[in-house]
Amino acid sequence: MLIVLATSPRVAPGLLSWPAWEALRSASVVLAPAGHPQLPALEQAGIAYRVTPEPDPELGAAKAVAVWLPEPGDDPPVPPGARLLYGTADLPGAHFIDLIATMDRLRVECPWDAKQTHASLAPHLLEESYEALEALESGDERAVREELGDVLMQPVFHARVAAERDDGTGFTIDDVADGIVAKLVRRHPHVFADVTVSGADEVKRNWDEIKREEKQARASAQGAAGAGPVAPSALDGVPFGQPALALAAQLQRRAARAGAPDELAGLDGAEDIGGELFRLVARARKAGLDPEVELRAAARRYRELVRSWERS
Repeated sequence: MLIVLATSPRVAPGLLSWPAWEALRSASVVLAPAGHPQLPALEQAGIAYRVTPEPDPELGAAKAVAVWLPEPGDDPPVPPGARLLYGTADLPGAHFIDLIATMDRLRVECPWDAKQTHASLAPHLLEESYEALEALESGDERAVREELGDVLMQPVFHARVAAERDDGTGFTIDDVADGIVAKLVRRHPHVFADVTVSGADEVKRNWDEIKREEKQARASAQGAAGAGPVAPSALDGVPFGQPALALAAQLQRRAARAGAPDELAGLDGAEDIGGELFRLVARARKAGLDPEVELRAAARRYRELVRSWERS
């Protein structure tokens, strides 16, 4: 009998299930192609094997048990009469490794990917985010999945570019992941420490307070704590490159959480169009609405009205 022992390329060699090790130890013969990643683990375990490009088809009908280790992959070919045994199982998120490996290969073998820089990729980071937002608004779950994949590729691509630097400023996708995990753990003490919260509102207040403390610590480390205009501000980190409506809303949200009086959003009664729009954002926030989302919804309604007019 032939057992086809399937393994995942995303799991380290040697990390096999107990049934897999049992099959390997009890087999009359273990077969594998040259260079198979499990071979060193078999040697360490004292399991003899024979290198061959493929198993003999006759083994499927034989009485003795033979184990064939095909190249790691999700769906190995199974000869007639053979039994498939999965020796490893991927953890959730393991397929992210495939994306990293694919990006590594594209960076080396694709002329377009090879010449990209952080600057040349920047427009795609913005564009893919907007396309994902449009998919979310459409309610098309298949489109959402596809567009989120395009968004996911952006940090992987940027990290791959950064990993090539040799001036001490480089970083990898693992560094990116480590950074966000550390931040999430630090800002969720009610989950990862002994802090107790009453609900989501207190979670948000704790988040803002921890964030302020982090900014103060960074400023202090740079010798700038409380030093006039470079002192930490609640508005530090608000990206001014975002759409103006979303920018105004984020500035107002940050200021409100810091305790700034509501009347500041009135801009001292400025009568220009910008001032009016800024006050309209404040009205939307007071009503519990996101002005960017509301304007986008109005834009979609307008688009349909124009299309209807064009058809009439």
